[in-house]
Amino acid sequence: MVEYSKATVTEPGFETSDRMQDWRQAIQIPTAYRIGNSTVRLQYQFVMGVLAVGVIALVMFYNSFSHNKPHSTYMLEKRIPPSYDSDHFHNHNLPEPRSNSYNSTYPLSTPVRTEKGVRYKIAIISDLDMNSKKDDEWISYLKTGSLFVDVENNKVSLEWDKDELITLKSSLAQGGRGMELSELVVFNGALLGFDDRTGTIYQIDVASKFAFPWVLLVDGHGRVAKGFKSEWATVKDQTLYVGGLGKAWTTPTGELVNYHPQYIKKISPTGEVSHIDWHTRYEKLAKAVDISFPGYIIHESASWSSVHRRWFFLPRRESKDRYDEKLDESRGTNLMLTADEEFGDIKAKRIGDISPTHGFSSFKFVPNTHDKLIVALKSEENQGKTASYIMAFDIDGTILLPETKIDGDFKFEGIEFI
Repeated sequence: MVEYSKATVTEPGFETSDRMQDWRQAIQIPTAYRIGNSTVRLQYQFVMGVLAVGVIALVMFYNSFSHNKPHSTYMLEKRIPPSYDSDHFHNHNLPEPRSNSYNSTYPLSTPVRTEKGVRYKIAIISDLDMNSKKDDEWISYLKTGSLFVDVENNKVSLEWDKDELITLKSSLAQGGRGMELSELVVFNGALLGFDDRTGTIYQIDVASKFAFPWVLLVDGHGRVAKGFKSEWATVKDQTLYVGGLGKAWTTPTGELVNYHPQYIKKISPTGEVSHIDWHTRYEKLAKAVDISFPGYIIHESASWSSVHRRWFFLPRRESKDRYDEKLDESRGTNLMLTADEEFGDIKAKRIGDISPTHGFSSFKFVPNTHDKLIVALKSEENQGKTASYIMAFDIDGTILLPETKIDGDFKFEGIEFI
C-alpha cells in the first residue's frame, strides 16, 4: 500500500495562480509529498514457473516467425534498428542540443522570505558618459542590493550591499567614448548590459566582476558606421528587443537630421539581429498625449508584459516644444504609456508628481506580482551634476516606495533582478 502525507516546507518558494487577482497574493508555499515504505511478498516457485513458461513460448514464436519469412527480408530487418524512421538513418527522437534551447530562468537567484518581506536581489548599472574613460580603458559601475516587498503592509523597502561598487572594464570605444551602459536585462539565462555609445551588448558575470562583448548593434537600418544608442531593452517571446531614444535625431536646436533612433532591434538567443522601423509606433505614443513634431518624447525605459500582452513605456522627457539641449534638462516627466501589441490601443497615466529635472531611465516588473508592481530608476542631469533615484509603484499609480536618492553622484540608468 502506498501512503501520501504532507511534509513541512522549510525552504521559501513561490508560485503564481491564475485565479489570483492581486499581486499581494502572489506568494505561496508549495506542498511536498512523501511516499511511505511498502513491501511486496512473492512466492519464489510461482515466479520461476511463470518465467519458464514465458521463455518456452517466446522460443516457439521466434522459430515459427523466422521460418515463414524470406531470408533477405529477415536479414534487412536485423540490419536496420527499429528506432530509425528515415532512409538516411537520422534519429529524429534525439533531444535538441543544449545550445538551441532557451533558458527562461528569471530572476537568476531565488526570492527569499524575510521579516522585512520577500527579498529580491537587484543590480543597477551606471552610465558615466565622458567620465567612463580611465587611462586606456572605459569603465562602468555595477551596484547590487536587495528589494523587500512587504505584502502585509503594502510597502517596498531597499538595502544596498555594503561591498564596494563592482567595476566593469572594456577596451572598446567609439569616438573616444565607451562602456556607457544604459540598461540591464536578463536574457536566455545571462545578464546583459547595453552600451549607448558603441552599440555593444555585454554579457556580465557578477561573481567574477567581468564583462565581455556579445553582440554589436549599429544605428538605424543597420547600414551605417555609427553604433546604436541603446536606451531600453526587454524580452518578448524569447526574443530580445532593444530600443533607442524613440525621438527623431535633431541638432542641438531641434532641426531634423534623421529617424535612426526610431528603429528598434530584435535579437535572437543566438545573436541574429533584425532592424525594425518603429517610426509610426513612436508617433502614435506621442499623439496619445497630444504631442507632434517638433515636440517630442524621449524614451529610455520600456518593457513588454507577457501577462497583460501590452507594451509599457516610462519616458525620460516630454515636451510639446522644439528640442533645445539646455531646456531639455528640465523636461522630466511622470508619464506612463501602455500599448497593445499592434499599437492600436494606447493609454496614458501619470505616476506621482513631476520633478522637472528627474526622468525615468529604467524599470522592471517585480517577479511574482502578475506584472502589477514596478520598480524604477529616475536619472537627473542638471547643469553638469548627475544623480539617481529609485522608486516603486503599482500600475494603477499607487506609490509604495517614494523617490529615494541613491548614494553618490553617479547616473545609474539600468536596473534588473538578478
